[in-house]
Amino acid sequence: MRENLDPSWIGGEEAEIYRENILDHYKNPRNFGVLTKYTFKNRGINPLCGDNIELFVLLENNRVKDVKFHGGGCAISTASASMLTSKIKGMSLNELRKISQEDILEMIGINLGIVRMKCGLLCLKTLTNGIEKIKE
Repeated sequence: MRENLDPSWIGGEEAEIYRENILDHYKNPRNFGVLTKYTFKNRGINPLCGDNIELFVLLENNRVKDVKFHGGGCAISTASASMLTSKIKGMSLNELRKISQEDILEMIGINLGIVRMKCGLLCLKTLTNGIEKIKE
């Protein structure tokens, strides 16, 4: 179940656009669901707060043909998973491997504290660990 929407932890007028974007992705997550056909899937859990996502990626010709995520968590973890899944559609496997923490934080657009950092980066950790599974 999603937490009560309280965006007060995002400060400053300059963060208003990012706040609205995060809340939009939280309330209306893109690519939310499950793929029955996928190249790899992986589950990520943030034990500090209970956020969890399962990421499904379908590759065709070494490019992301489709991607979905499922699970629950705070506004930051849900929004970052929604943003990441939108960003990676059409990317090559090599491009996926190059996505960095800085890319995710830039996408989120606000400064995150230590606890929220783990929420924001859960999607990247889940993707990275999933990519490692296809090498096996």
